[in-house]
Order: sequence, then structure tokens, then C-alpha cells
Amino acid sequence: MTHEDTATVSGWDLHCHTVFSDGTVTPRGMVEQAQQLGLEGLAITDHDTNAGWDEARQAAQDLGMPLLPGTEITAQDGHVSVHMLAYLYDPEDPVIAGLFAKTREARLTRTRTMVERISRDYPITWQDVLDQVKEGSKTTVGRPHIADALVKAGVYADRSQAFAGVCSSGSAYYLPTPSPTTHQVLAAVNHAGGVLVVAHPGAVSRNPVLLSDQQIAALAGEGLGGLEVWHRDNPPEQRRRLLALAQRWGLLVTGGSDWHGQGKPNRMGENSTSDEVVARIVDRARGSRPVAWKG
Repeated sequence: MTHEDTATVSGWDLHCHTVFSDGTVTPRGMVEQAQQLGLEGLAITDHDTNAGWDEARQAAQDLGMPLLPGTEITAQDGHVSVHMLAYLYDPEDPVIAGLFAKTREARLTRTRTMVERISRDYPITWQDVLDQVKEGSKTTVGRPHIADALVKAGVYADRSQAFAGVCSSGSAYYLPTPSPTTHQVLAAVNHAGGVLVVAHPGAVSRNPVLLSDQQIAALAGEGLGGLEVWHRDNPPEQRRRLLALAQRWGLLVTGGSDWHGQGKPNRMGENSTSDEVVARIVDRARGSRPVAWKG
């Protein structure tokens, strides 16, 4: 369901980021905005962390706004970089907690090395990057914080320009994110009782190589829950392909905005997920429960 050309929104936005990764708004601010827009519910999906869950849950409870706690996990499948949305898993599960700890530490080391390279040619330091981090050690640090430091230094006008330049994956300064495999992520999320959806799997603007039909089929065989079809980065031909694959392998079809507050032009609710699909996610999950769930 897409709402990119309308002023009103509906359904659930299952892909939203806050200050606990690379968003610009607090979890409470995220929940408040979703309520103001008239969304039926939303998910918090910060990168490789669940540190914002408590604040988001409290806000959702206070406002009566249905919420799915989740996380966007960075993974690798062969030569393909993959983002995976994990919903309603048990955050205390030792397998997934260990996976997050390793990934966030690797991200921090990789980001610092990139900054060392960039600082030889541009007027930013590691401290400049840390100054962009909103929640201290609880925040997953990455390229968006480098971009924000470059904007503050006057190198670029906004984050989007920085990502088209120095922070681009094609930049000479770029280093890939050290990541677990998709199969390791799927096993960890299954162990923690969650439901896993591949984020924007048809995003040709992000990835020169996409997950193949065979790779998606293999993940489906291991318990993958669904595919995020309704996302602005999936072009129409990829949406058609993904819908066919979802039907073939019995996968759920979800949608989300990939909202980052002011960090991206994406508008909350521009793509959404139906109540019926959310109910099926909730039914499958064994790790955590949604907040203010009316289903």
C-alpha cells in the first residue's frame, strides 16, 4: 500500500528509525507523530539495537498507539548486502543479544576507520562524529553520523548530499559493514521467537546486486516470514517480482516508509502494511508482544 501521492495515511508503518540509530526523532516523538498522522500502528526498527524499545513502549502505552517492537539487522548473503526487519523477538535472548553486540562493535570500528580516512581530506574528526550521536553508547553509530558531521562542517548542505558524495558506498573512503550472514540472522531471530522480513529486497538504487529468487527461496525454507514489497526504493518491476515470490513461498507482504525524521525525505506512512498482515505477524511471534494491540 503506497501513500506517496496522498495527504492522508492509513495502515501500519513497519519501518521507522529513531535517535537510537540514524533517525533524528526520539521514540516518543515517533509514536506521537504516528498518532497525529492517523496511522493504525507502527514499528520501531532501529539498526542492530533494541535500545529504544522501552521509551517507545512507554509512549505507545501512554498514547494508546499500537506498536510492534523491532530491529533492522544488517546482514550478508554471498556478495549481497541485506537489511532484515526482525519483529517481536525476545530482547533478552542470549543468541540475538550476542549477535547485536558483535555487530555494533564491528560497526563502531568500521566507522572510526572511515573517519580517519576522511579526516585526511575533510575538516572533521572522530569527536565531530560522536557529537552527532544522540543517545551515547546506546546508539548504533554509522555513516549517517559521518554525514551529519560533514554537514555541520559545511562540506555538504544536507545528509542526502553527503550520501551522494563522501559517504557513498562507491566512495574511496567507504568500508563495508562487517555483518553476520542472512542465515545466521534468521536462526538468531527464530531462536528469539521473532518474525523476520527482508527489508527493501528490490532496491536497485541501493544494491548493485539483489537477492536472487534462489536466495529468497532458501531463506523461505529456513523460516523467513516475509518481504517488504511496499517501499519507495523497490521499483514497479521489482514489486511485481517480489509479490510473485511471496505468493510462491507463502511469505507475508509488508510495507514501510523507512522513516528517519529529518534524516531522509521519506515520509512516515508513505507505504504501509495492512491490519491482516500485522495480525499474522503477531500470531507467529513467540518472543515479545505488541503494545496497545487491539487485535
